[in-house]
Amino acid sequence: MPKVIIWTLHAEARQKEWERKKGITRSQIEKVIIEPDQIVPGDLVVMVAQSRFWGGLIRVPFFEKENEIKILTLYWTSKFEKYWKEN
Repeated sequence: MPKVIIWTLHAEARQKEWERKKGITRSQIEKVIIEPDQIVPGDLVVMVAQSRFWGGLIRVPFFEKENEIKILTLYWTSKFEKYWKEN
């Protein structure tokens, strides 16, 4: 059964902001959550899905429970080396 993606109001506002700045659409963010290039640990129970985009990274902190993925926030960063984890 596919997981339901839930957007917080904060995440929705950030997506609109990044769409204006970099053209990052809601569907692109959902693709990062469903098919990330990488998932790294965040704080506490939060994980961060990230994918390459425009020479940087889209980072999407989220947490999962049962059949839900809750998007907490999102942002684009040029600091690829800082966040990308090599195996």
